[in-house]
Amino acid sequence: MSTHMMVELVGYIGSILVLISFLMTSVVKLRVINAVGGTIFAVYAMIIQSYPTALMNFCLVLINIYYLIRLRKSDRNYDFIEGKPGESLVQYMINFYHTDIQKYFPIFKEKQPECDTAYVICKDAAPAGLFLGNKRGKGELEVLLDYSVPAYRDCSVGNYLYSKLKDQGIRKMIFTGTPGPHESYLQTMGFEKVNGVYVKELA
Repeated sequence: MSTHMMVELVGYIGSILVLISFLMTSVVKLRVINAVGGTIFAVYAMIIQSYPTALMNFCLVLINIYYLIRLRKSDRNYDFIEGKPGESLVQYMINFYHTDIQKYFPIFKEKQPECDTAYVICKDAAPAGLFLGNKRGKGELEVLLDYSVPAYRDCSVGNYLYSKLKDQGIRKMIFTGTPGPHESYLQTMGFEKVNGVYVKELA
């Protein structure tokens, strides 16, 4: 492969990654892939001496990094709403995100009627997360559903929720289901597997 073709390939890869980023439903994935694609395309622009294009892409990369840092912070402007299982907003979220919820919580539907606790997390008046569970007493809370909508799937909703649960007197969270794709989230959030169940101490 000639040097010219290799340079062109770098440009194509950068362009493709930038385009793919706009197909992401997750804001975090969008910005990460866009930043990688922008970096590659900026390097390509430098090689072909298109300096305005390189400058623009480097600026876009910096903007993506800035917002990724903001997204990782747990003090985003969320609102914590205590609800009831079956009420309008809770049921709307369950129905609207049914397919995605089933992907991460395949047995949720059959457990749903057993819930006695519901919390909705909102961002700028739009639902960002939904939590359903059962209080066991002694500060223990069984997790039945700990769901973040795709656009806010960066653990910031979970961090905010857990900080608020501590204010509600919750000291231990327990997940007894089969985690499947949800397991990586549990591990990231600090759950530990103890006697076949996942446990997180909030105190």
